Amino acid sequence: MRYADDTSPEAATGPQPPSRAGGDEQGSSRRSFIKSTSAGVTAVAIGASVAASAGPAAEAAEKGRPATSGGAARPLAVTPACSGQETPASIEGPLFKPNSPARGDLITPAIRGVRLDLSGVVYDTACKPLPETLIEFWQCDQNGDYDTSGFSLRGHQYTDSRGAYLLKTIIPRDYWGRWGQRAPHIHTQVQVSGGPLLVTQLYFPDDTQAYGRDFAALNAADRLRNRACTIALTGPEGGRYTGTFDFVLTTKV
Repeated sequence: MRYADDTSPEAATGPQPPSRAGGDEQGSSRRSFIKSTSAGVTAVAIGASVAASAGPAAEAAEKGRPATSGGAARPLAVTPACSGQETPASIEGPLFKPNSPARGDLITPAIRGVRLDLSGVVYDTACKPLPETLIEFWQCDQNGDYDTSGFSLRGHQYTDSRGAYLLKTIIPRDYWGRWGQRAPHIHTQVQVSGGPLLVTQLYFPDDTQAYGRDFAALNAADRLRNRACTIALTGPEGGRYTGTFDFVLTTKV
């Protein structure tokens, strides 16, 4: 069944996936990553781009890694420049599900929303890129619904050798939940091996155009929204947006 966010019963958890070995990432999850690399540390950090061709992007999405061009990832310019300030944390919400698939492309046949290519770099507080950082994404669809029975619009990936990631998804829609009407947002969890977990939410600029919704009004009414977590958007071009967001997180527990 599908529920609006924040009002559903607790999602069931499946069997834990195998740990990453020999380059096989399939089935790994945020939970197993914490267990195997962080010695059980799950403290939440309070406080606080990649251009690719179609071929590499498709292959990278299957592996849950950002696409590369000419054999090497090419991050976009940092937007804004890394200041060393940690990305602000936010609530996780009740609809996180472990064991998400390792993938960078969340577009499936049932998804009809406004396309979004989101990329960026994960830095530490000294503005050093962080490779092999785990990033989990989950969001609602074009109707404002979360998939609680499967893994539609859910997935995780690891940053490449330059700390970069690439996510192919859609602009989510607003919805009513436990905290009132929520502005469109994407849930994220970010963690470097052995470091604390950053839980946050990414939002969209006031002039975003999707589903006939007034993003400015929705943003203004959402008391959980943090403007520091707004995605930088360009477009739409051909019905598709390109966005960038760089994470800055602490690596010390």
